[in-house]
Amino acid sequence: MEYISQHIEALIFAADQPISIEDIQGCLEEVFGLALSEEEVMSRIEEISNRFVNESFAFELIQSGNCFQFLTKPAFHGTLNVFLRNKTRKKLSKASLETLSIIAYKQPVSKLELERIRGVNCDYAVQKLLEKELILISGRSEGPGRPLLYATGEKFLHYFGINSLKDLPLPKEFKEHEFTAGEESDFSEN
Repeated sequence: MEYISQHIEALIFAADQPISIEDIQGCLEEVFGLALSEEEVMSRIEEISNRFVNESFAFELIQSGNCFQFLTKPAFHGTLNVFLRNKTRKKLSKASLETLSIIAYKQPVSKLELERIRGVNCDYAVQKLLEKELILISGRSEGPGRPLLYATGEKFLHYFGINSLKDLPLPKEFKEHEFTAGEESDFSEN
């Protein structure tokens, strides 16, 4: 029965949110036909938790209510914060940045208006921005169909290092591209 602890550990590790004892019991019963008591599951969880108390591990098993999850130990939060912040910045596509800029300047704005301005479907960009919590749903329009309205969130300010939306550059401060299609460049053939 030692392998049961490994399966419990795998369940806790793989769960995208804290997992309850009942969920662990149900899964083990379905897979192995074992009806483990709450006490038996808790005993196995305590064994697992005691293994990860060791300083050689960067994570630990945490209980929150009647649920369990692996979390990074506090000593490593600063390192992970830098990593995750840099990872988030790298992942914004041009389409997401265009969509985000429209939302920032026009908020609150509906998806229909975003698509009218951009000229393309914005479903994917809006979904990614919502996942990154750079935008949020701020309500519903009073127009036909009562579409959702989007606005920037608190993480938007942190992401761009500004204190408020008033710190955004004014549209007149943007430089036009120096060249447009068909104009000559300064490079000449020799």
